[in-house]
Amino acid sequence: MAAFAAAPALSARAFFAKSSVRAKKTSVRAQARAALKVEAKKKSVGDLKKADLEGKTVFVRCDLNVPLDKDLKITDDTRIRAAIPTLEYLVENGAKVLVTSHLGRPKDGPEDKFRLTPVGARLSELLSCSVSKVDDCVGDVVKDAVGGMANGSVCLLENVRFYKDEEKNGKDFAKQLSEYADLYVNDAFGTAHRAHASTAGVTEFLSPSVAGFLLQKELDYLDGAVSNPDRPFCAIVGGSKVSSKIGVIETLLNKADKVILGGGMIFTFYKALGKDVGSSLVEDDKIDLAKELMAKAEEKGVKLLLPSDVVVADAFAADAKTQTVSVDAIPDGWMGLDIGPDSVKEFQKELNECKSVIWNGPMGVFEMDAFAKGTFAIADTLASLDGITIIGGGDSVAAVEKAGLADKMSHISTGGGASLELLEGKVLPGVDALDEA
Repeated sequence: MAAFAAAPALSARAFFAKSSVRAKKTSVRAQARAALKVEAKKKSVGDLKKADLEGKTVFVRCDLNVPLDKDLKITDDTRIRAAIPTLEYLVENGAKVLVTSHLGRPKDGPEDKFRLTPVGARLSELLSCSVSKVDDCVGDVVKDAVGGMANGSVCLLENVRFYKDEEKNGKDFAKQLSEYADLYVNDAFGTAHRAHASTAGVTEFLSPSVAGFLLQKELDYLDGAVSNPDRPFCAIVGGSKVSSKIGVIETLLNKADKVILGGGMIFTFYKALGKDVGSSLVEDDKIDLAKELMAKAEEKGVKLLLPSDVVVADAFAADAKTQTVSVDAIPDGWMGLDIGPDSVKEFQKELNECKSVIWNGPMGVFEMDAFAKGTFAIADTLASLDGITIIGGGDSVAAVEKAGLADKMSHISTGGGASLELLEGKVLPGVDALDEA
């Protein structure tokens, strides 16, 4: 059993304040945050006190699926840091903490490149106690590890996806995972949309089963922002295809006062309006849907905003020739790859009137500098707002982080697919399985 050295003590409350809470600190922002309420709140680890936790073995599912370089060194520890408040709370209250996660996509059993050893080392640097690690997540090695644990200690189990029954939500495997624990905490929002053994199946065998601080925070912001926003409420939806954002747009048209569209999907809407779009990306089979969405917005009195100008290029390449044109004057053979400066100004005006904003999807191909201005301008605008600003997962998170503005937003979601499905109004199996508050 491996062990890693501990870092200097830092309380869960202090760590959360230092590394995890991105909430803005003006009174207006605080009031806006207080307005977020979730109708069907799940029981949280914060509802459990020392008497509930001391001496108990707690099985904690985290999302520690961090990127590693060729030398198996962590290149971004955001997900590990996001798990610390829950783990530190359990440690402070005398629990024996079993931590589990997946890492990568193992194909057939254990693979050294997908072992959680680097994660364990980083956890020890961030937690106030040392972290031991075992080379399995079920069986006698876990039994022996638990038998040797003191109150307030942490043991990292091995990658749950080394077992095929994890993703199959195998009942026997779920029972094995839960065999040496007393209760369950799910803090893995990034996998909450998956009905896996470690995210849903174990709840059949462990009670209580509660949300960790990170998972609860995601629900408070993403669900709360849509269910009970401080108004005016604007949703910004970007990305390349309408087909990938249909559910999000439909849901937000029922909730938002304004919806701003950007990214490649806008050209399907322009085609639906009878405009020539050159060589821009168009989903011809979604043109009728675009018409329906525009009609729905008008029917509901939602302000649906499309860019008035775009940056076009003669090729999909970083060194392509570019020009900025009106959406009514896209040249043949040219493709739109970003929103234009006039659109940015129009969108900024609309956003400055809003008290809550949620953003999912970039305004252009921000990975290329020539087509990143629109996305970064929107990020700058959100960073300056006084209200609630939520970055709802996916490429928009990457864009905000690339712009160096992550700490200026109220909330940066840690989930990609989970964020999208929650915004679509879908039930997340990993959340649904938890105890009601």
